[in-house]
Amino acid sequence: MGLCPFHNERTPSFSVNRARNFCYCFSCHKGGSPVNFIMEKEGIGYQDALRQLARKYGIKIEERELTDAEKQAQSQREAMFVANEWAMEKFRHFLTDTDEGRNVGLAYLYQRGITDEAIKHFRLGYSPDANVLEALARKEGYNPEILVELGLLGKGEHDRKYDRFRGRVMYPVLNAAGKVVAFGGRDLKGAKAKYINSPESPIYHKSNELYGLHQARSEMGRSDQSFLVEGYMDVIGLWQVGLTNVIASSGTALTDAQIALIHRFTHNVTLVYDGDPAGIKASMRGIDMLLAQNMDIKVLLLPDGHDPDSFARAVAPEECRNYFNDKSTDFITFKTQVLLQDANDPIKRTQAARSIVESLGSIADKIKRNVYIQTCSRLLGIDEQILSYEADVHAQKLAMKRPGSEPRGSAVSQPESVQPAQPAQKPETPAVPVKPTPLIRLERALMRLCVRYGMAAIEPPEEDYADNEAPMLVLDYVNSELTADGIEFTDPVCAELLKESLSMREQYFADEADYATELRTEIDRQFEQETQELINSELSIQELERAESKIRSKNEEEYARRMLDYSMNWLSLKLISHENDDMRKLVSRMVAEPYILSRYHRKTGVVLTESDRYQELVPRALNELRAGILEGKIAEVKMQIATATDNDKCIELMEMLVQLQNQLKNFALCNGERILSIQYKH
Repeated sequence: MGLCPFHNERTPSFSVNRARNFCYCFSCHKGGSPVNFIMEKEGIGYQDALRQLARKYGIKIEERELTDAEKQAQSQREAMFVANEWAMEKFRHFLTDTDEGRNVGLAYLYQRGITDEAIKHFRLGYSPDANVLEALARKEGYNPEILVELGLLGKGEHDRKYDRFRGRVMYPVLNAAGKVVAFGGRDLKGAKAKYINSPESPIYHKSNELYGLHQARSEMGRSDQSFLVEGYMDVIGLWQVGLTNVIASSGTALTDAQIALIHRFTHNVTLVYDGDPAGIKASMRGIDMLLAQNMDIKVLLLPDGHDPDSFARAVAPEECRNYFNDKSTDFITFKTQVLLQDANDPIKRTQAARSIVESLGSIADKIKRNVYIQTCSRLLGIDEQILSYEADVHAQKLAMKRPGSEPRGSAVSQPESVQPAQPAQKPETPAVPVKPTPLIRLERALMRLCVRYGMAAIEPPEEDYADNEAPMLVLDYVNSELTADGIEFTDPVCAELLKESLSMREQYFADEADYATELRTEIDRQFEQETQELINSELSIQELERAESKIRSKNEEEYARRMLDYSMNWLSLKLISHENDDMRKLVSRMVAEPYILSRYHRKTGVVLTESDRYQELVPRALNELRAGILEGKIAEVKMQIATATDNDKCIELMEMLVQLQNQLKNFALCNGERILSIQYKH
C-alpha cells in the first residue's frame, strides 16, 4: 500500500499487485494495468500508452499494413502536428528575440500582468505584423499548403498566401497529450475581431478540446477538482495566483466531448461566472449537460465588474485562492437565485421552477437528486412530491433519448436460444459511469467471479450436468445457466464483458496448452535434479523409494497449483489491458482485493479464501441474480394489484404473486439462507 498518485491523500489507499500486474486505488477507484496507469497519469489514449510502453522497453510494435488512404491520412496528421510545433517555436522566437515582439507582444503581456514564467509555461508567442511564415516554411522544408489547412496561412486573390495571425499575441492550444492542435491570436491594434482561432482540421475539433487541460490535468487529478472559465487569459491569470486546475472552453458552449475529457481527471467542476446576467442565463445549458454525465457541480459568482483574470490581478494571490475555494455554492441555490430575480411574476416563476426541475431530472443518482429536491422545495416553496414527480418524468424522457436505453426483459424460466448475453448498442459519445442499480450490482457480482475464475474448472451441482464427463469452465457454466433461463444483463458493460470473455476461450486453450508443456518440462527437470541428489546420498533402497515418491507427490502438487493459478489469472490479465475503456475500468475494480490475509493468520490459521470457495460462490451468485430479477417482478405485480379494478384480474395477479414468492423462497433455500429483498421504487 502507498499514497495514490492520482489524488491528494494522507492515508495510503493505493495497492500494487505484482502477481496480477495491476494497481488500484480504493479511494478514487483509479488504476488498472500498466497501460491504464500511463493513460491516467499522462492523460493519453490507449494506443499512445501502448506505444510509450513499447518505446521505454525497446519493444517493436508490429502494426498492420495501412491502406494507401490510411497512410496518407496518418502522414497528413503527423505533418500537421510537426508544422504546429514548428509554428509555435517561431512565434516564441518572434516574441522574445525580435524588437517588434518585445516592443509590442511582450509589452502587452507585461501590461496584462503576465510573468515570464507564465509565458514559458503556456508557450505564448507573437506573430509579426507582416507575411513571414510562408517564406520561412519553404526555407526550412515545410509545406505551406499544410499551414493553409491549419489556418496559419490564408489565401487571397490569385492564391496568394498571407499570415492569418499578423500582429497578434499567440496562445497555443494543446491537447491532453501535450501536442499543439491549434492557436488563438489576440489582436493588439483594435481590429474588429479581437480574437481569431484556428479553423477545424483533421487534428483539431474545437468542441473536443479545452484550453489549459494539458497544464491542469495533474492538479485536477490530485485535488479531484477543476474550475471551468471562458478564456485564455482567465486560465493564465488564475494559474499565476496558484490555481493550477483551471481550464477554459475558449468561448464556446460546453459539449459532451469536453465534459468527457474533464471526467477523465475529476468528476468535480466549479463553473466560474462573472456578473453578466445575460451570459449566465445563456450558459445554464452547460449545468444540465454536466449533471447528465454524473458530474458534481458548484458555481462561483465573481464580484461585479470582474472576470477571472481581472479578479486575480485585483486581489492578493491568497485572497483569490480563498475566494475560489470558499465562495462557491451548489448549482440549485445559484440557479434559483438567478432565475427568480423576477419572483413576483407568476409566469417567470413557473418557467424558473420548470427549468430547475429539468436540471434535477438530469441527475442520474436518485439519492443526490432527492437531496437537491429538498433544497429546491425550500427555495421555491413547492411541495417535494410535485418536484420529485416532475423530475422523474424529465429523467424518463432523457433516458428514452439515450442510445441503447430501451430496457430489456429478463426471465427466470422459458429458455431462449443458447447465445451469450448481448450488449446494448455502444453510444457515440464517450461513456460516463452511472450509479449502478441493485440489479446491476448483482450482475457485476456474478461477472466479477467470471473475470477472476472464468477459465478455472467447476463441477456444477445441478443434475442437468450429470452426463458431463469432465468439469466445465466457470465461464461456460455461467453462460449456460443464463441462456437457459433467458437472462440478459441489463448492464451493457457486463454484457459486453461476458461476450468478450467467451470469445477468448480458444485463445485460452492454446495458451494453456503451451504453458502446460513448459511447466511440465520445468517440473520434470526439477524432479531429475532432486532425485540425482538422492542417488548421491547414502540412503537405503527403501528410503530412496520413499523419498522419491515424496518428491514426485510434491512436484505434482506444485504442477496442479500452478496450473490452477494460471487458469484463474489468465482472463483478468487479458481483460485488464483491453482497449475498451469502460470494460477495462470495471475489470480493474473487479480484480482489486481490498482485504489481504495477515501474516499471522497465514501462519497460524486455516482460512478459506475466495479462490478456495469459488465453486460454491458461482452458483450462489447465479441464484442471487435470479432472486433479484424475481424481486423486480414481484414489485411490478404488487403495483398491478394495487391499481387493478377488475376482480378476476386481481385474483390472477395474486396467484402469480404467490408463484413468484415461492420461487424466491426456493432460491433462498438453495443458498442456505434468506435472500434480502431489493427495494424497487415506482
